[in-house]
Amino acid sequence: MAPHATDSDVEMSHQPSKQHEETVPNQVGDEMATPVNTDVCIIGAGPAGLMLACLLVRFGIRTTVFDERSDQTTVGRADGVQPKTIETMRMLGIGNDLMRLGKKIYDICIWRGSDSVSLTRVGRETHYPDGIVDILEPYILIGHQGMIEKAFLDDLHERGVEVARSYQFTGCQLRSQNKTSVLVQSSYGTAREPRSIEASYLVGCDGAHSSVRNFILEAPPRGSGASVWGVLDGELDTNFPDIWSKTVIFSEQYGSILIIPRERNMTRFYIEIKETASAKDLGEAFVKQRARDILKPYRLDWRSVEWFGKYQVAQRVAAKFTDPSQRLFIAGDASHAHSPKAAQGMNTSVHDTWNLGWKLNLAARGIAKPALLESYELERQKIARDLINFDYEHANQIAGGDADALAKNFRQNIRFISGVGADYAPNVINQGHDVATGAAQPGCNVPPAKATRYIDANPIDIQLDIPVLGQFRVYVFLGDITSSTAQAFLSTLSCAVLSENSVLQQLSEAAEQSYEKCPRPSAPEDVYTNPRSEWTVYLDDVPHLDTKGKTCTEKWLGSVGTSEAVIVNVRPDGYVGSLGRWDTRGFSGSVAAEWLGKYYGEFLQVPKPDLGTL
Repeated sequence: MAPHATDSDVEMSHQPSKQHEETVPNQVGDEMATPVNTDVCIIGAGPAGLMLACLLVRFGIRTTVFDERSDQTTVGRADGVQPKTIETMRMLGIGNDLMRLGKKIYDICIWRGSDSVSLTRVGRETHYPDGIVDILEPYILIGHQGMIEKAFLDDLHERGVEVARSYQFTGCQLRSQNKTSVLVQSSYGTAREPRSIEASYLVGCDGAHSSVRNFILEAPPRGSGASVWGVLDGELDTNFPDIWSKTVIFSEQYGSILIIPRERNMTRFYIEIKETASAKDLGEAFVKQRARDILKPYRLDWRSVEWFGKYQVAQRVAAKFTDPSQRLFIAGDASHAHSPKAAQGMNTSVHDTWNLGWKLNLAARGIAKPALLESYELERQKIARDLINFDYEHANQIAGGDADALAKNFRQNIRFISGVGADYAPNVINQGHDVATGAAQPGCNVPPAKATRYIDANPIDIQLDIPVLGQFRVYVFLGDITSSTAQAFLSTLSCAVLSENSVLQQLSEAAEQSYEKCPRPSAPEDVYTNPRSEWTVYLDDVPHLDTKGKTCTEKWLGSVGTSEAVIVNVRPDGYVGSLGRWDTRGFSGSVAAEWLGKYYGEFLQVPKPDLGTL
């Protein structure tokens, strides 16, 4: 009748805390006291690094972020937020200003011209057709990278954490015989004063030319191909009709342009340079003229230019995302590089660290077995390779200028482009494919679905309703909750899960002790959320509010018989972890509890007292 969610496994408390870091005295000109030690040190305060910091801080993990820049990005750079990333930010309750001020793009236009045929629109498509992809926000949200960074920085500030700026990473080394910590070395300020910090984990989110990557054995990126791009953000003076749509323009003679409408009446031009050249040879005047050549016979000039960039990109994936000690990691552009043609870089990067963040939380608390951190490289390297393969094909279709072929390529890959189709292979945390009959497939994002919250009759988006606190969510679906067999199943399941010998009970008690010792820091908006379990009972009775007019049960599971029970374990990052199905007439609640214990016991553990965990 209704899905029932319980806050299982690794969190049963929600208490305010402070970032209890030991620090050294302020140095002259230092903006902050440098911590002597931390749980996680992040190098790089771009979107990937800030996403990771936001997660770890709200989970209660001591986190230090170093960035060599003296301030955040103010203009330009990454700008396209895909639907899955929008949903992720909604899950975290951040980015309201970005949603309000950013430009929303719903369509894509395709133009083509040659020596014999004038530049002509040859196609126009809905960017995210609802018949192909099921998403709550069917558009790309556009805002310069500084707006995106600000959403994360504001969240960190509310929880009492700031980025340590003007710190340049200079090296690191594993400490102690058992390699249980990393000494991170850096230099501060213009005087390059040497600083060091000891961390349990080091994560390099320091871009395509990552310095952290150099300290991971056999990590250099592998791949091929390279293209040179010029990028302009500015306000245009033009009679070209489609500057307010995402537009691909192909000229046989001069190459291609990707047009992206921007906030504040600006337009971004990505101009690919066809002839052999290096990025350093490109000037703004040359790039502007190339854009004019491609857009002929339309007039093109700039009233103002806010940002000009130039770069050379290749399609590459790092051979390793972590070192054998599982103390050093890389994420974002440090681990993969590709063209900007499908607005994937920043989106893939923040989901790298979304994947890594919840796993580091459990590892830092001693609750994770090595298999959990090992799954980071397995999962995100697959996504990076999928991205490179897609990008290579997509870039060739754009360069070919065939509108029909490009539209077909776009439709075939739209789920991946949106982010909802970034799927993981079976592994220790993705199990149960043999009984999955709906869209809730292990290793996949749960699709959006509506349900009624029983306690206050509020129709909600079920995938967004439970606050993100680093916990797994266990959803129990019952075909008929009023039946005696369903009630017996629930009773037996609850008793078995809550028994002192239960794996889940032992893990929950260990997690509760960890969170009491190192609780989550509070933010002002936390008082508006209610994570207690009585708020996670739902009625599956509002299909008319759904994107597809379906119940949650229909979407996620296909169907649940009147005498059936289905349990869906949803990972902290919103992916389905595992799925099981039982006939309640067999009074199989204890069997389901055993199944739950086996699943979580494969990658989680009760920490030993001598591990020195949080």
